[in-house]
Amino acid sequence: MKTGYVAATVLATKASIVSAQSDEGEKTMESPGDSGWQEITPDLTNYISGAATHTVPAAIRERARLHILDTLASIIACNSLEAATLGRAYAAAMSPDGQSPILGSRQAASPVDAVFASAMTAHAAEINDFIPSAYVQPGPAIVPVSIEAARANGRTGSDLVGAVIAGYEIAGRLPKAIGTRNLYLAGLANHGIAPTFAAASAAASLMALSPEQVDHMLAYCSQQASGSWQWLLDVRHIEKAFVFGGMGARNGLQAAYMAQLGFTGVPESFDNENAWFRWRAFQGEGKDHASLVDGLHERYELSLAAMKRYPVGGPTQPAVRALLDLRETIAPDQVEKIVVAMPGEAATFERANMPALNIPYLAAIIMIDGRLDFVDAQSLSRQETDEQARAFARKVTVVRDEAQEMGEGEDRTESARVTVTLKDGRTEERYVAYVPGFPTHPLGKAEVEEKANELIEPVLGRSKADRLVALCDGLDDAPSIEPIIDLMRFDGDAARS
Repeated sequence: MKTGYVAATVLATKASIVSAQSDEGEKTMESPGDSGWQEITPDLTNYISGAATHTVPAAIRERARLHILDTLASIIACNSLEAATLGRAYAAAMSPDGQSPILGSRQAASPVDAVFASAMTAHAAEINDFIPSAYVQPGPAIVPVSIEAARANGRTGSDLVGAVIAGYEIAGRLPKAIGTRNLYLAGLANHGIAPTFAAASAAASLMALSPEQVDHMLAYCSQQASGSWQWLLDVRHIEKAFVFGGMGARNGLQAAYMAQLGFTGVPESFDNENAWFRWRAFQGEGKDHASLVDGLHERYELSLAAMKRYPVGGPTQPAVRALLDLRETIAPDQVEKIVVAMPGEAATFERANMPALNIPYLAAIIMIDGRLDFVDAQSLSRQETDEQARAFARKVTVVRDEAQEMGEGEDRTESARVTVTLKDGRTEERYVAYVPGFPTHPLGKAEVEEKANELIEPVLGRSKADRLVALCDGLDDAPSIEPIIDLMRFDGDAARS
């Protein structure tokens, strides 16, 4: 409940905001009496507060367990990459005496620093999950935060699964409620905004925050909601790992701890017409504010979440699949040129600085090597210094194909048509409408476990890979998550046994 001081402050702030934003009397934000406004805060805070113990369909709980496995496999596979090692170095420098485990290592740090490092590791390469309709990659922030909050509060595996489900709900719903275009025009990257709220939501339920505490927590998430689209210019996948993983995990858990310790924030920041969620930048075409809470317990964002079958960016997956198929019958010295036609901003993937997003580079190493190696797919060194690959990449053109695009407001698609012209004048073509793992054609349980084994086994060995798969599968019956944490504590190659 507002005190007189808080109420007066809110009114004074409101008056100054309206005055500052008024332009010849033009209305700049929804008014408090807007008959179209649906109150959001009560449903949202109650949902988040009780998330660990919600009744959820068995199929959704299974998807959550598989996404937990997929994220842990990513952490294991990426533990030696640059973003991972830097994340751990930062955590060690900030809190050398911390006791919270950093996943994918034997190091420890404070809770906030530990989840930061774990999340940096989870997105150190392009292999973790994503929600294409929301342009967000939820696993790297949500899963490490959920594991730390469950560990610190002695929660069960079932509680962990429930919290992760809630995190994915918020991650997927929030950008679409605001409007992904509105976020873009405001200069805010969905990939940084959504994980902050999502990680906080997952932590809140495991920390047993009350709905009132969750309300305050959301205010501090709003203050930390950030992330610039300049991640597209990143070369080394370090700033990107920060935006997509580390920042959201750190900010989200920090906001949950603040609320637990008694920090108060602006109440009802998701209903107050002058607060973050209803700010004028978020009132443009495409907003659907009520969708943040409409259909909770009925429609699940996990049904819209995707998994990457190959260690490359989501939009490049179909091109990679087509190139791998073509390589089975075509040798690199037969190739005159390759044209990759795809929906959307094709030029971005022709010029991308990051190897895992650069289609000409990926085409070159697939054709030269006859396969796609996890390490080479991320290798900036090879992209810059392998003259054979650089020469072959110049044969590859990426073009936009509007025929592959869906209409305005329809679900995003990821497809590719790859045409190889041979030196003798013949052409070979492959069209890939989707890669298994996209929401329309999700990976089955056996396929997710196969992918996980492929990532885990080179680091931990087959026995531990099988053990982690089994532990994740059995989470809903697990009295503790400690056995999973134990498997996630290792020293690189020394973990093999």
